[in-house]
Amino acid sequence: MRVNAVLVAATALGPQLGAAAGSAASASKMEELMDLKTQQWDEARAQGLFGGSLLYRKITSKQRCINGVAGKGNAAYHCNNVDLHGFLSHEDLGSTTKAGNDVWGWTSPDGREFGIVGQTDGVGFVEITRNGNLEYLGRLDTQTTATSWRDIKVIGHHAYIGAESDDHGLQIFDLNKLLSVRPWWNPFFWRPRVFKKDRDLTAHFSGFGASHNLVAHEEAKVIYAVGGRSGANARNTTCAGGMFVVDVSDPANPVSPGCIAQDGYVHDAQCVVYTGPTEKYRDRQICFNFNEETLTIMDVTDKKAPVVISRTAYDGATYTHQGWLVDDTMTFLLLDDEKDEQEGTGPAGDGHTTTYIFNVTNLEAPINTGIYKSPTKSIDHNQYVVKGLSYQANYGSGLRVVDVSGVELDPTGGNFEEVGFFDCHPEDDEEGGVLKFLGTWSVYPNFKSGYILLNSIERGIFSLKYTGRKARY
Repeated sequence: MRVNAVLVAATALGPQLGAAAGSAASASKMEELMDLKTQQWDEARAQGLFGGSLLYRKITSKQRCINGVAGKGNAAYHCNNVDLHGFLSHEDLGSTTKAGNDVWGWTSPDGREFGIVGQTDGVGFVEITRNGNLEYLGRLDTQTTATSWRDIKVIGHHAYIGAESDDHGLQIFDLNKLLSVRPWWNPFFWRPRVFKKDRDLTAHFSGFGASHNLVAHEEAKVIYAVGGRSGANARNTTCAGGMFVVDVSDPANPVSPGCIAQDGYVHDAQCVVYTGPTEKYRDRQICFNFNEETLTIMDVTDKKAPVVISRTAYDGATYTHQGWLVDDTMTFLLLDDEKDEQEGTGPAGDGHTTTYIFNVTNLEAPINTGIYKSPTKSIDHNQYVVKGLSYQANYGSGLRVVDVSGVELDPTGGNFEEVGFFDCHPEDDEEGGVLKFLGTWSVYPNFKSGYILLNSIERGIFSLKYTGRKARY
């Protein structure tokens, strides 16, 4: 293993356009949000909801969604057009803290499917079998201390792991190591493998400290660490919590040209090689950034001279959190706001999960054309769009599958339709949903098999499959 932390430039790239001041002004928003989440998680822990394997038993066989329910007893979950194929608690995945966060996936060249399950004290590795069951293969502990915020992305056959822990940096792990872990060869004596930080990492990049999220731009072979909290990428540095650039074209030797700080703190982003309708930016590296108060679109092709193309606010903006392009035409984008439901701002005043629809045909002048409101009350978190279906991970209401394929026909969202769901947090069902940060953290819907990974904060990792209709348009 080679441990590497090469930093070419620790300073911000280009003018900051007042980013430091804006970042400082919004810092209290983020701190307030994290404090509120921590308080709610502590209360849930005191109530016994982080009960591990004794409370949340393994599920190793398919549980069909029948008459709106999948499973039995305390493992019964409300659903529609989504079957439950497997479940492992965070304790089953070797976590001592028994709490989860992000999730991502990887498909090997021979078609095997693996999940990287984020937890407060590290990540667990699972394989999704042909029948959708989950096999626990092993884990990699956190680089420094435990934290409720960990993020994972994959480029090629390497997983990139960041966290809000001080001095955590970027763990780089070769997922090919999972291919030789075969529990079925000796099931009685086999034990999951605990990978070691000092010998099993391809590299550890220590050029930045804590990060809130990671953004992977696979075509460019770049990882952007965003939401800096401490270290060289923190808000109180020239980086201003912006996009810390790590070139991972050689995963064993990651290097950085520095940080993109033009619009201050970046909470999350989607970066693409642009093929959309704004000809001026064709074939450029474009990032759609979710920057606490705005949708900010940037041209980051030249890492030494990145450009802010546009900054767009919207009615109801409270904490711009995450979003995703609807399809490869790159004309429409969906956006999540994490505090609008809770604070009752704008269209989210009734507490129903609200998704904001943006026409980004003109990158220089995006337009908020409409909204989609979920039938249930819940706070939204992350969503990803695959073949016209948005797989939304909404805290208390779980996975929501929404047909968004008709957005060009009706940019207001009038033809958006929920076509399936799986609610992994039944504690609030009788109340019709509550606006708390419990339940689902994230979803990974990109496996060719159709299996979906859903990571719960207090329970564990679910293997699901959507059985409803395809996108209509």
